[in-house]
Amino acid sequence: MINSKLVVHVLEGLVPFARALELQETLAGRRLSKQICDTLIVLQHPPVYTVGKRATFHNLLKSKEELETLGAEVHHIARGGDVTWHGPGQAVLYPVVSVRELGCGARRYVEGLEDCMIQTAAEYDVQAYGRAKEETGVWVGQRKIGAVGVRISRGISTHGIAFNVDPDLTYFDNIVPCGIVGKGVTSLAQEIGHSPSQSEAAAKLAKKFSSIFEYEDVIWHNGIDWDQYDKPV
Repeated sequence: MINSKLVVHVLEGLVPFARALELQETLAGRRLSKQICDTLIVLQHPPVYTVGKRATFHNLLKSKEELETLGAEVHHIARGGDVTWHGPGQAVLYPVVSVRELGCGARRYVEGLEDCMIQTAAEYDVQAYGRAKEETGVWVGQRKIGAVGVRISRGISTHGIAFNVDPDLTYFDNIVPCGIVGKGVTSLAQEIGHSPSQSEAAAKLAKKFSSIFEYEDVIWHNGIDWDQYDKPV
């Protein structure tokens, strides 16, 4: 199914998690009321641990106070999935799109998000896979390279994917990543033996998203007019 238009905003620097969450909520309201078209936000966060709607705080191996002393925030949010970490060196994509208009159900949508990361990894000659039984996300062997956690409300998606380009993987030592015991984490840099361009990897992910979901018209913006979106819907 050919979809018409996607607007991509590539944000510079580190965007605080709470501000990005508010942005998604504003965009979702406007997408629902058809004020805007499908929108993809590409960014990096400062260090932050997020716990999904199942509230699996037991998968945080340190207290909130201890994690905050490491310079990381902790947020409980309404997406699917378990505990994860976001931070510098990780490419985060937040698609705010009408899954209904994409012509796919929730499962196919999540699989498409996994494919964005699988195909991006392949461009660096890294063989990754998804659709693991009871283990969402994207893997290289037994090591997770990309996480998926989405919320679909009234047909509009928020949250999305996090792909490890070259982050400090020691942050994952403080959690049971995605609630999966006995598995490790990895990054693109670790797999290829050098640090790739963060902006290039993020752009590849965004281009894979637009291709997999068959957008005909893709409009790219460096940055976003925060004043326009800091206002309530």
